[in-house]
Amino acid sequence: MKTFAIIGVGGYIAPRHLKAIKETGNVLVSAYDKNDSVGIMDGYFPLASFFTEQELFDRHNSRLKDQGNPIDFLSICTPNYLHDAHTRYGLRYGADVICEKPFVLNPWSLDGIENVEKRSGRKAYSILQLRLHEKILALKKRIDEGPQDKIYDIDLTYITSRGYWYYASWKGDINKSGGIATNIGVHFYDMLCWIFGDVKKNVVHVASHDRVAGYLELKRARVRYFLSINADTLPANAVEGEKRTFRSITIDGEEFEFSEGFTELHTKSYEEILAGRGFGIEEARRSVEIVFDIRNTKPIGLRGDYHPMAKLPLCGHPFGWK
Repeated sequence: MKTFAIIGVGGYIAPRHLKAIKETGNVLVSAYDKNDSVGIMDGYFPLASFFTEQELFDRHNSRLKDQGNPIDFLSICTPNYLHDAHTRYGLRYGADVICEKPFVLNPWSLDGIENVEKRSGRKAYSILQLRLHEKILALKKRIDEGPQDKIYDIDLTYITSRGYWYYASWKGDINKSGGIATNIGVHFYDMLCWIFGDVKKNVVHVASHDRVAGYLELKRARVRYFLSINADTLPANAVEGEKRTFRSITIDGEEFEFSEGFTELHTKSYEEILAGRGFGIEEARRSVEIVFDIRNTKPIGLRGDYHPMAKLPLCGHPFGWK
């Protein structure tokens, strides 16, 4: 049994980590969140110590260490811009770290974390759960065993509707979240690079507060993508089915179906990490670089090979912000 601490236990993604810790037969001993709406802990680890101030959380963890019961793993479920600092904290404390995606917002932060890893002797892991999805594993096997000179044409469409709360939260601040591509797309970019190889070209056609569309040329694929959090961009079949999310990947015009099998991927991720097969800094680097480049590239508009949904009309920011 390993002991865990968690930072950001009141966040959206934290229940998946709590579930993974419990289902892998381990125990949460301490948790921190600046907000105290954390009743979810009762369903998993009601005896875990909880703090709303990081200084007290750190003091508690240090006492455990002084008593010969150091925390083995720190799980990070905080806003994206804090991942770097919290990962460094966990490594310096002497724990291995499991960090939600994106690992960090800026590629150079990975080098800093790598240096802390070397000094501490501990390891930081990123949640890249799509690499563990059975159908995606099967797709990678098919591509790896297929013609090595073939270039695939891929359309990625992902729409996950968000309400106006999104813009009032840290997720609506590009400096804290990294923007749409980082918030909802980083795991897709990781999966595509993992299967189809390194990026040769990264073009952004449209980028706004609620969507991003562009073109990625990979070693073995040409990828047109459209990502959105605006329900008005949902296709008719999703609206008619009263769905708020639409996910589609076509490969050479053929739909690649992988809509099921997502619920257990965090637990699988924890199992792999605990077995010494987790995804570390180098595995996460390409996706971090992709979303960084998208965020810092000026959109060229509807020129070249763009996703058909990039033509959908833009709308103003709901709060009138620029």
